[in-house]
This record gives sequence, C-alpha cells and structure tokens, in this order.
Amino acid sequence: MSFTAAIIGRPNVGKSTLFNRLVGQRLALVDDLPGVTRDRREGKARLGDIEFRVIDTAGLEDITDQSLAGRMREQTERAIDDADVIMMVIDSRVGVTPMDRHFAELLRRRAVPVILIANKSEGKAGLAGAYESFELGLGDPIAISAEHGEGLSDLFDALEPYADKPVDPDAFPDENVPVRGDIDFEEDGTTDDPTKPIQLAIVGRPNVGKSTLINKLLGEERLLTGPEAGITRDSIAIEWQWRGRPIKLIDTAGLRRKSVIEHKLEKLSVADTLRAIRFAELVILVIDATMMMEKQDLTIARMIEDEGRSLIIAINKWDLIENKPAALEKLRDRLAVSFPQCQGILCIPCSGATGMGLDKLMDAGMAAHATWNRRIGTPKLNRWLAEIQERHPPPLVGGRRLRLRYMTQANTRPPTFALFSSKPGDLPDAYRRYLVNLMREMFDLPGTPIRVMLRKSDNPFADKKN
Repeated sequence: MSFTAAIIGRPNVGKSTLFNRLVGQRLALVDDLPGVTRDRREGKARLGDIEFRVIDTAGLEDITDQSLAGRMREQTERAIDDADVIMMVIDSRVGVTPMDRHFAELLRRRAVPVILIANKSEGKAGLAGAYESFELGLGDPIAISAEHGEGLSDLFDALEPYADKPVDPDAFPDENVPVRGDIDFEEDGTTDDPTKPIQLAIVGRPNVGKSTLINKLLGEERLLTGPEAGITRDSIAIEWQWRGRPIKLIDTAGLRRKSVIEHKLEKLSVADTLRAIRFAELVILVIDATMMMEKQDLTIARMIEDEGRSLIIAINKWDLIENKPAALEKLRDRLAVSFPQCQGILCIPCSGATGMGLDKLMDAGMAAHATWNRRIGTPKLNRWLAEIQERHPPPLVGGRRLRLRYMTQANTRPPTFALFSSKPGDLPDAYRRYLVNLMREMFDLPGTPIRVMLRKSDNPFADKKN
C-alpha cells in the first residue's frame, strides 16, 4: 500500500459513502441517522491508477470523557495518528458549522497534511457551502458527490502526490470481499492453502464480549468496547496473524431475535452480520457463560451450520463462573439435545477481559478449520460403507433390500459426500443421520457440518436386450 488516508468529519457528512465509493463496494453501513459508524474500518481503496489504504472513522464530536461518544473520538484520533494524509469531509449543503471550525483548528495544529472535501456538492445547492469552506484555512476545497461519483478526478489529483507510483490495474486484486475459487482436491489430504488468510468471523448475541475478545487477541484497543449493548453496528475486518498464519478477523454486530428488531439500522447491521457468516471459513460463536446457551445462541449456531461454516463455541466470561465443571456439563448436555447435527463441536472456556483460554480457543479454531478442509479418499470411504452395510444394513423398502452401492467425497468446505443408491428417495433420514454420526467417529470429523447427497446409481443392465 503506497499510503494511508483517514476520512474524518462531524457526523452525517457522508464519510462512509465516500469510503464505499473508494473501495468500490458497500462495505460500510450508510443511513440518514447520524452516528452510524462507531468503529474505524479499513479497506483497500483504488482511485484511478493509485491504490492506498483508507480508514473510515466515527463522526468527530467535541467530547473527551469516557462516554460512548468520547470513546468513539479516541478511535478516530488513533486513525489520524496512523494516517499519512487526512481527508476532512464537510456537508456543502449545510455549510460550515461551528463543529467544522473547531476540528479544522485541531487539524491545523497537527503535522499531517489535510485535504478538505466538500461533499454533497451536486447541483447548485452545494456551491455556497463549498465556497464557504475556504474560511477553514485548510486549502482549496474539493467539491465532490460521493453518492453520485462526481468530482473524483479532482480528488485523484489531490491524492496523487502521496502515492509512490502508479500500479498495473490488472495486478490489483479485490481483497475486501473473500472470493472462493475452484478447489483442487487430493486423496486423503486437505484443500487448505496456508498462504491465504482464513476468514474468521466472531458472532453472538449483543453484549457477550465479542469486541473485547478480539481486542485481547490483537493486544490493542482496536475496537470500541463498553458496558452498553449493541456498540458494534457493522462488520469490521482486521488483518492479523496467528503463529504465522494470516487471518482476517471480522467483528460483527450482535444478533437479537428477529421479532424484537424494529429499527432499519439494526436490520442493516443484522444483514451485514449474516453476510460475514456467509463469506467466513471459520466462525467463533461467543456465548455468555453467565447466561449459558440461550435459545438465541442455538438459533445462531443452527444458522452457521446451515451455511456450512466451520464452527467452535467460545464460552466467554468464564472467570465469573464459580462451579465450572457443572456449568460445562450443562452446556454439553444442552448441545447434545438441541444441536445434535454438529456432534463433537469444540467448546472452549475463555475470558476476553483477562485473556484466559484464548490460546486454546485459537488452537481449537485451527483444528476445526483443518477438519472443515479435510479430504477422504474414495477407496477408504467405500471399504467403510461395505462394513457398515454388513453390520447394520439399510431397512427394507417394499419387501426388497435397499442397496448403497458407492460413495465418494464431492467437495470440502464443508465435507460433502455423494452416496449412490438403487432407490435414494427411499433411504430414511434416520439412517442417513446414522451414517453421518459414524463418519464423524471413523474419519475424525468432530463438530463440522457434513453434507450427504443421495444419488441414483445406474442400472448396468438397462441398455442390454433379452
């Protein structure tokens, strides 16, 4: 990345809209409600033939205490410290406000260069505010419309001096959204590429400590935390490494029951979380040890299993539990009864506040991810299938025996198997679940979703004449 640019300004001036425009995707939530963005979000931006790292920030407010707004300002100030250039955004339709003047004065005291951007300048309504912004003393304003993509050529001219050199457009990969390409399968091997980052999403109900846990893993206060429920509103991706393995950590908004979601912004947050789960490879479901495995936790776990993601459970706030063996036994019993489709799922007690158990949590995550990528050889599968049918054959259908002829692994991520039978539609679900549970035990596939697709086998005598 040639340089880092931070987008700052007071609330509701269009910072996230500009961020989405620069990265070329709708990564940040956008709404008319002020203060939607709370955490700082990073992305890989491209404008013309230059690429750079861009940071979206919360709206600057003149608050310095430890309230939520004060902690949001601290996150923005850290982004300013990390930036090579600041893009200060004002709303040209509103004009220059006292808050704009206050923060312009603060920026003039810093050694970081500032580019003044007059957003929402489309049409005649924004011209007066753009001219008025000269008084801020930050140089000539650049009139743009982030929503409509107007004025970006002038922004390119302002940013070009900070770029090292132009890049080849064909050599610029899109790293903001994970892309799943074709997979080369191996017999009794794995499809995991250790050079590619693992997409790791941290999900759970509101206020279970997801952001606190991530901050402890990173070793810094990267995400906004506090006692208030629902601080995180949109999914924040963070580049990280665990013992040399690249990981993209994704913090998500808490998922509440669908029936209690009323506001549009929370619906957008939930959609963003569901999208993070859909693109993840490994999902850590964080539950509150003091409210062990509520119905909503099980609903989220089933949602992750339906998407076919690799899953482990982090039992957070474990340091607050007195009778730890009884609490762990209660959780395992609840999972065995209410979540049998992922038998053997790893449940790791931990504490995001103290750091207890986080090494074990990540080790369990790497093991679950390896299982999710496992490939089992076809000869081994069919020897096992023959032994199972001898020991416990499928039930009779219409007085005739149902034969399972052949089995092969069709895909990984999650492990997916094709099972060929003479009458696949007549195979009872109970017998298919029986096969899945035996496969977990025989081939060491604990916790991961397993898909078994039934296929009709060809009749070798169908084309022969009497």
